[in-house]
Amino acid sequence: MSTKEPRAALPDGLLLAYYGDDFTGSTDAMEVMAAAGLPTALFLQPPDAAMLQRFPDVRCIGIAGSSRGRSPEWMDAQLPDVFARLAALKPPLMQYKICSTFDSSAQTGSIGRALDLGVGHMPGSWSPMIVGAPRLKRYQMFGNLFAAVDGTGYRLDRHPTMARHPVTPMSESDLRRHLATQTQRRVELIDMVQLRDGAAAAGACACIDKLRGADAPVVLIDVLDEETLREAGRLVWEQRGAGVFSASSSGLQYALTAYWRSRGWIVQQTSLPTAGPVPVIAAVSGSCSPVTAKQIAWARTHGFAAERLDLQAVLTEKTKEAELARMVALAVTAVDNGRSPLIYSAEGPDDVNVTGFDAIAREAGITRPDAARRVGMALAEIMRRLLDARPVTRVAIAGGDSSGEVASALDIAALSVSAAMSPGAPLCRAWSDNPRRDGLEIVLKGGQVGGLSFFGDVLEGKPLTAN
Repeated sequence: MSTKEPRAALPDGLLLAYYGDDFTGSTDAMEVMAAAGLPTALFLQPPDAAMLQRFPDVRCIGIAGSSRGRSPEWMDAQLPDVFARLAALKPPLMQYKICSTFDSSAQTGSIGRALDLGVGHMPGSWSPMIVGAPRLKRYQMFGNLFAAVDGTGYRLDRHPTMARHPVTPMSESDLRRHLATQTQRRVELIDMVQLRDGAAAAGACACIDKLRGADAPVVLIDVLDEETLREAGRLVWEQRGAGVFSASSSGLQYALTAYWRSRGWIVQQTSLPTAGPVPVIAAVSGSCSPVTAKQIAWARTHGFAAERLDLQAVLTEKTKEAELARMVALAVTAVDNGRSPLIYSAEGPDDVNVTGFDAIAREAGITRPDAARRVGMALAEIMRRLLDARPVTRVAIAGGDSSGEVASALDIAALSVSAAMSPGAPLCRAWSDNPRRDGLEIVLKGGQVGGLSFFGDVLEGKPLTAN
């Protein structure tokens, strides 16, 4: 089959525009579209006309954000302008891209507040929400969200990481109930039985007709497997009308491309190039996930120079510079010796830097959110100084908030997918007016993403086929 996208059934121009609530999720969404043969660009700031002209054939545009760790008041101040800019591009679908583990609360990363701010920017009389993404081991059944770890599935309120998340712990797996704590908007559900009964083209579409309204309700759509994924995509695309707003994970991208592929409108096989090895990579991690902890331990025993950041030192003004200089010196020495440096702030949720983080922040005289942000900024500064000192061409960043801080500090204007890596964490190419950064290869990894040898796979440019 031709690798060119058939245009007969899909409209010309932009198909989807989204704002990502963190950087790792933003690259995840970009990967799905790019692998389907749909050119996609991810911007670190709302693009101007000149920047858009650098991507003339783009079918999907994203803006990487940091709202997952922000307050509703921050969202009130920042998101309306972003949504207005995306709506001005006149996409048939506009998305607030969320994490597939629904990281949110009424106080932090409120998905409900983002919905309330975004729905009015599109004319639709409903707001579809797809969270399940089987390729990422995320499943929604009868409104409840499940995620698999090491081959074992967990209801999200019993998930070993999300039930204990230090900022947004998940105490409720029924997304209708969880979302109801963040918005007064009507929340409905198309469950897997309705989706399969008569196919989305008939039964589920009839359900949507009953649910639509001037209040533009949120309609969660169950996704369990490839069949329900495809039917969810059919439902959203065929019922988009003049345009809808959707707060969804990359499950939306997976669902749309599954449906478009079933119609023969895009390439039948997802495909991205492979990258190949580089001599060394530079890596930093601000993730507290047990998945990342195992990946750090693997890297330590396989030749990486894994160095622990002293949080007390880096959060104290008198000692911050000395700690940054120490970390950079260790990283430079590692590179000079042909080893890949990996600077990390914690190893898993039971690490003393996690369990004692509140005390560390109090000792430094700052709030917990400010302390968390400063840790991300410290990792960003270490990476920036290392890249200025040595010609490292490929970097990896673990942790959603850390990824945002580091990528923002590197003078990068946009990212595009260049190669496959781990599902949800592709190898990206950086676009920058700074010649030292333009063309930099970068992988942004969420805490739950990647196999045991993730950092080694980035070094070798070796893609994985599953989490």
